[in-house]
Amino acid sequence: MTTWSVVIPTVGRQGLFDLLDDLAAQVHHPDAIYVVDDRRQPEGRLPVDATILQAGGHGPARARNLGWRAADTEWIAFLDDDVRLSGTWSEDLLADLESAAPSTAGIQGAIVVPRPTDRPSTDWERSTAGLETARWATADMAYRRQALQDVDGFDERFPRAYREDAELALRIRRAGWILTRGGRYVIHPVRREGFWVSVRVQRGNADDALMRAIYGRHWRRLAECPPGRFKAHVATVAAAVLATKYRRLGGVAWLGLTLELIARRIAPGPRTPDEIARMTATSVVLPFAAVWHRLRGAWRHRRSTAWPGPVRAVLFDRDGTLVEDVPYNGDPERVELVRHARESVERLRTAGLQVGVVTNQSGIGRGLLTAEQVAEVNRRIDDLIGPFQTWQVCPHAPADGCACRKPAAGLVLSAAAELGVPPRQIVVIGDIAADLAAAEAAGARSVLVPNRQTRTDEILAARTTAPDLAAAVDHVLAASGAGR
Repeated sequence: MTTWSVVIPTVGRQGLFDLLDDLAAQVHHPDAIYVVDDRRQPEGRLPVDATILQAGGHGPARARNLGWRAADTEWIAFLDDDVRLSGTWSEDLLADLESAAPSTAGIQGAIVVPRPTDRPSTDWERSTAGLETARWATADMAYRRQALQDVDGFDERFPRAYREDAELALRIRRAGWILTRGGRYVIHPVRREGFWVSVRVQRGNADDALMRAIYGRHWRRLAECPPGRFKAHVATVAAAVLATKYRRLGGVAWLGLTLELIARRIAPGPRTPDEIARMTATSVVLPFAAVWHRLRGAWRHRRSTAWPGPVRAVLFDRDGTLVEDVPYNGDPERVELVRHARESVERLRTAGLQVGVVTNQSGIGRGLLTAEQVAEVNRRIDDLIGPFQTWQVCPHAPADGCACRKPAAGLVLSAAAELGVPPRQIVVIGDIAADLAAAEAAGARSVLVPNRQTRTDEILAARTTAPDLAAAVDHVLAASGAGR
């Protein structure tokens, strides 16, 4: 039986509630709906019948990552919060998913943008209509969860709904997966926008700079993105700069290029006074905005590499991973390192990686240990292996429902903040599924090093395993670019 969840990033627009009504009216319902609130300062909880996750205003890429990582279904259907569903959307989606080959990572739904019937479309309406031919747009895109895991999800350096879906699709295909188009469709109404919207969207040129930094000058062909007008914008700005020294030559060139852009944008539209005024004013500013944002992006992303980037830190589980597992141990004298522990950690330090420990110590919450006893054991481990740069300890019992106890993300996120390393560039090494789940919930990577306590199903479910700590560190150093 096919299992599927829906993930909807949102900034609280009215369209979200219309979309959720559409989902409720479908014949088939998802196993779970995750609404990821991406408002920077939410004014109260969204009144929706769904699981709500807080993304903090970092953009739809991070919001979608939070959503799919929270889900445990085979498929994740991503929807934008401003689309409407066809009456048969769920039936068509299930037909798409159930007919997917094992090598199929994602299936795109068609996007229909309503157009006015009584007049030509405006510039903004034509721009929105471009979604109909966009490749792998997440306005309606279903991905296999395993494929998202394989490539570490969306690149969170993309701060807006622009290029992040095309970049993900490129990595998915490079990983050997296939993307297809399905038989379902959604309706994408044209949002009402302000006078300067065409200038504002030029911020996307900074994202183009990131794509070029990662994939080189031919990134558009690789990512199946249509050519833009950036070269023409550069020529217009160059002409304006030239005019500061050679007024006649540069001024004529700038005026000619600007008039050509104005005419190009006005010609297919309704040619109303408002539209002509909008196209004239924004066409004067638009080339400068485009070039500025591209330069800003080129500087910001000058050293950017493919997502998620090299490993910069490693977090170890304590009991069963670094030291032999002695239940509720409060005696430093009973600490015994596992094989390869000291030399493995030292290899990471030598390679310039930061190291830390994340450990559940429920014995404190159960009243079997004191916090000081746990600290003494930890100090003994520091003595034997060398000091770790962060120790993160959860003292709670399972029934406490805390946010730090693995498999929750709290310990990993706290360690990341203390080390100053984004979770995506951290590897968690542990011996049970809870260690790996904590890493995934935080957006980190993981390696399972099984021992006698590790269940078979945990080994089979792990994305990366190693027979011992030395082999796990080999894997980490390869991912960090440091080699052995």
